[in-house]
Amino acid sequence: MRLTDRSVAALRCPEGKAEIRVADDALPGFMARLKAGGVPLFMFQYRYGGGIRRVTLGRFGEMTTAKARGEAEKLRGLVRAGGDPWGERKRLAAATVTAEREARINAEADSFTVKALIDLYAEKHVASLRPATRRDVLSRLRLHLGPITARPATAIGRREAADVLDKAAEAGETTARRVRDYARAMWSWALRRGSLPEGTANPWEAAPAPGRDVARERTLAAGEIGAVWRAAEDLEPPYGSLVRFLMLTLARREEVTAMAWGEVAPDLSVWIQPGTRTKNGKAHVVHLGEPARGILREMLGAEADKPLPPLPKADRLVFGVPGNKAISSHSWIKRKLDLAIARARLKAAAEAGDPPPEPVPGWVLHDFRRSGVTWLASAGFPPHVADRLLNHVQGTIKGVAAIYQRGEFLEERKAALEAWGTHVLACGEGGEKAANVADLAAHRGRKALRA
Repeated sequence: MRLTDRSVAALRCPEGKAEIRVADDALPGFMARLKAGGVPLFMFQYRYGGGIRRVTLGRFGEMTTAKARGEAEKLRGLVRAGGDPWGERKRLAAATVTAEREARINAEADSFTVKALIDLYAEKHVASLRPATRRDVLSRLRLHLGPITARPATAIGRREAADVLDKAAEAGETTARRVRDYARAMWSWALRRGSLPEGTANPWEAAPAPGRDVARERTLAAGEIGAVWRAAEDLEPPYGSLVRFLMLTLARREEVTAMAWGEVAPDLSVWIQPGTRTKNGKAHVVHLGEPARGILREMLGAEADKPLPPLPKADRLVFGVPGNKAISSHSWIKRKLDLAIARARLKAAAEAGDPPPEPVPGWVLHDFRRSGVTWLASAGFPPHVADRLLNHVQGTIKGVAAIYQRGEFLEERKAALEAWGTHVLACGEGGEKAANVADLAAHRGRKALRA
């Protein structure tokens, strides 16, 4: 049969058959296939590599028989020339699928911006870290990666990473190193979980950062402790109280800023830090000496000789700012302290007829802890007491001894903080009295330990 529009339209699939195929008499390989209840389909059939291959040309109604015949003639010409139309179509289809898949992957990669990466990192990983670490990681990433947050994470190269770190270094070498470390860890995490395509380079892996981390050794002398104590008085509440409480308790900054009234004993004698906020994940008892209790009484508005009022709600922060939010303006506090100290020293030098003093060597709030334990050592308190006081579980007692030594040395720690508080107050008053009281506190400390 010669296939024409009329003959194809008249095709019927006999009852009981699944399909029929009708070959064209004039063009070898050209045929129409009709399935039961279906519409005729034009095809071209040929032999290749010892087998039979068929290429679909189109559906009758969507394609005329004449057009289908023309397509079949072209394919027959390719076959006679040694071609493989079916194989070529399969290769083109596979290439199209691959191209579409790559386009989809690229589109997904383009939509996965640095901001999206930071948000995912915050939800899936950083959320499990300690609150202080979580705040530090996310604040640094969001601030210093801000200029590139709209760009695809896969498009960030070493040049962009270096630019970010150069800008971060303007805030300090330590800042630049932290940003580099946090960003490098975030990219590595995303690569491990498959959030970034396999083979994506980590631009922070070899990114240079200025300087190097050096263990701090700065301790504040008695005169410097006194200067900070007095300068804290110039800060508006609750910032000055926060600084003085840090000095007296030798606690970490983030532990004090997150301190809630529910962690304080009703008589203000003890502050129990929950393990969820301590660096080593263990609850920590902090004895509050009279100076520290005095600060809390001031926060409550209670007079020294009057009964204590009921403590605020358990979730209220002791040193919170409006909205019950934790203080985070630590750089501002430090600048205010430095300015107040400089003014006081300049005034004292002028009154004594001395030339303007040299600037105070660099210091940070965390130096209170090192200064305190250094003084306690000179006052006769053993290192293991200082370790427990700072909540350093793995300190001077290590190895097998640390497994069996579970004592918390609460009485010794209480005596140590009492002595340190007396020393700080004496330093705040200044003059020879500070040294005399310090010696007396040291004597009392040693006496308490012997007892």
